[in-house]
Amino acid sequence: MDVGWIKKTGSDRVLLAIMLLAAFLYGYGIWNDQYVNTYYTTAVGSMLQSFHNFFFASLDSAGSVTVDKPPVTFWIQAISAWVFGLHGWSVILPQVMAGVGSVLLVYLLVKPTFGRTAARLGALAMATTPVAAAVSRTNNIDAMLVFTLLLAAWFLFRGIQRNTIGSLLAAFALIGVGFNEKMLQAYMVLPAFYFFYLLAAKADWKKKTGILAACTAVLLVVSLSWAVVVDSIPASKRPYMGSSGTNSVLNLAFGYNGVSRLTGDRSTGGNGGGGGMPAMNGEMPSLNGTTGQGAAEGTPGTADGGQVNGAVGQNGTGDGGMPGQPSGDGTGNDGRPSGTDDGRGDRTGMNGGFGGGGGGGMFNTGTAGPLRLFQSELSGQASWLLPFAAFACIGLFANLRRRNFTQKHKETLFWLAWLVPVMGFFSIAGFFHQYYLIMMAPPIAVLVGAGWSQLWSLYRERSGWLSWLLPAAVLVTAVFQWYIIHPYDDTIGSGWSIGILAAGIVVTLLLVVLKGKEKPFVYAAGVAGLLVLLIGPVYWAATPILYGGNSMTPAAGPDSDSGFGGRGGAAGSGEFPGMGMNGSGGTGPGRNSTAGVNENLLAYLEQNNDGEEYLFAAMDYGTAAPYIIDENAKVVILNGFNASDAVYTPDSLKALVESGKVKYFLVSSGGMGGGRGGNSELTAWITENGTEVPAAEWQGAETVGNSGTLYEVTLN
Repeated sequence: MDVGWIKKTGSDRVLLAIMLLAAFLYGYGIWNDQYVNTYYTTAVGSMLQSFHNFFFASLDSAGSVTVDKPPVTFWIQAISAWVFGLHGWSVILPQVMAGVGSVLLVYLLVKPTFGRTAARLGALAMATTPVAAAVSRTNNIDAMLVFTLLLAAWFLFRGIQRNTIGSLLAAFALIGVGFNEKMLQAYMVLPAFYFFYLLAAKADWKKKTGILAACTAVLLVVSLSWAVVVDSIPASKRPYMGSSGTNSVLNLAFGYNGVSRLTGDRSTGGNGGGGGMPAMNGEMPSLNGTTGQGAAEGTPGTADGGQVNGAVGQNGTGDGGMPGQPSGDGTGNDGRPSGTDDGRGDRTGMNGGFGGGGGGGMFNTGTAGPLRLFQSELSGQASWLLPFAAFACIGLFANLRRRNFTQKHKETLFWLAWLVPVMGFFSIAGFFHQYYLIMMAPPIAVLVGAGWSQLWSLYRERSGWLSWLLPAAVLVTAVFQWYIIHPYDDTIGSGWSIGILAAGIVVTLLLVVLKGKEKPFVYAAGVAGLLVLLIGPVYWAATPILYGGNSMTPAAGPDSDSGFGGRGGAAGSGEFPGMGMNGSGGTGPGRNSTAGVNENLLAYLEQNNDGEEYLFAAMDYGTAAPYIIDENAKVVILNGFNASDAVYTPDSLKALVESGKVKYFLVSSGGMGGGRGGNSELTAWITENGTEVPAAEWQGAETVGNSGTLYEVTLN
């Protein structure tokens, strides 16, 4: 292996400083996040308990159900937790390293063609992309996915440059690895890879076709290897594939984690919509204000005419709420942001709430359309330098001629072929989270770094309109950044927005005044033009440190702890309204909150265990999480992420008890939740066949997070 580049890179102190900045933005304070994304951390804890759980990325100790993503990233996290112990920081650490590694890879990809200055600026732009900082500080998958895809790009460039088939095969194999990290999201870069090879490879069409066929074969083999193995195993011998709807990895890949992301249809075709949100009849509220298809057994209230009668799994009768959620009072007053209290729940706390009536859309991702990435909900995540990148592309292609088609032109087209489809997808997609926008970070960073160098050359060497691209890019981008920050003036003060706009104007004037003059500080003014434009992104990237973050739905911004990033989110609450989704606990045990271990319950269960393999069975992962993570206890989880997976039936649950593997069941106050009859059937089976354990014997004073009823079920 050629290690010469390592020595050369190590001597670049500016790059090392940029990587240290990235390490600070991505890693500072991660030791304060105990459970991170509780859903994924619970899976890592279960994976450490057996190889069976490790291979399948099982959510629970019994191998009942998997997480809703493939296993590669969780394998890496589990290895880190095995080495350092299971802590919040040990499952975050691989993503921090991947984030910093992505900064290095951007540098390595840019430098050979565009030069060291461009590589440094590109690496700096990558390091300070706010969404990259927000997601790299969590155990979500996207930072690792981006690193994998950038490494694939490095092998692609290397393979084309050296005409080595092995590197090309490795590039496509790595995209296959990315598929096993986050499924079809990894394929978003495929058009760029195919296009660039056809454009830049020095071979005839016959050879190109053969090599691409081989690369595609490797891509498919690596991509589908785990899925084919898992789907070929009898369902009784493996966990249920969480959120798949049909207990199939391929259905999960192309349904819930594939086409559904584009269409926004969260039903997965499995018994009423296995991919749906809890307590919503298996349906994800759509972006046009409509909701589910009516009430189902176990759901509070009804869904009628686009209105939800009660909060999501919270208000209404209190029956069948979200697992672990306290029941509401039937009036709409459940402690969420203020709004209507007529029994329909508050639909205003999210700038459009579930229906997106205010433009926020589900999870505050704005309104679909060509300008979606420039809307306030998303622009602060990754769009800060998009105007500069647009001007940069004009400059990079300014000297394009039929006989002057250079490597710079080819590589620019590669990054555009990465960026444009990704932007197109997020502009029209029906369902995604803000942190998915990290997919835009590498191409924007490269175009900014390479583009600055080109615009600087045009500024210094030309006298026509092209020489004014650099001042124009600085001014337009500064105005756009004022637009991003200005709505937060009441929160962070107007100095940030006014200061960045004023600095951009000043630098623009300097570039105009100094045009054509040979003064030593002209170059400094040119560099300052870009550095001024990085002030806003640096501050936004630091907001998870300054204001707190949300580990389940990370986003950057002064309201970063809400998990919704843009204006209109539940600022400062750290919650999905009424659902307790913050990383540190929220208002009650919900989708990403846990109150920790109830020592009285733990002591009771341990003292009364008669050799059962599993300490107890929980209705949801939020209840089981602290026992698996903190105590390495073996716990059965009867539902997946969406509380609607058909993991158990009354018959299979009966068989589990008769086998002597578990006898205690902690039934949360909301029961099983979800919109599928099978869930309420399990709750009914437990209550009918079990004996309630008096609360005084096990609950003690620690009722928060363990509210509900403990049942002992013995079938002798």
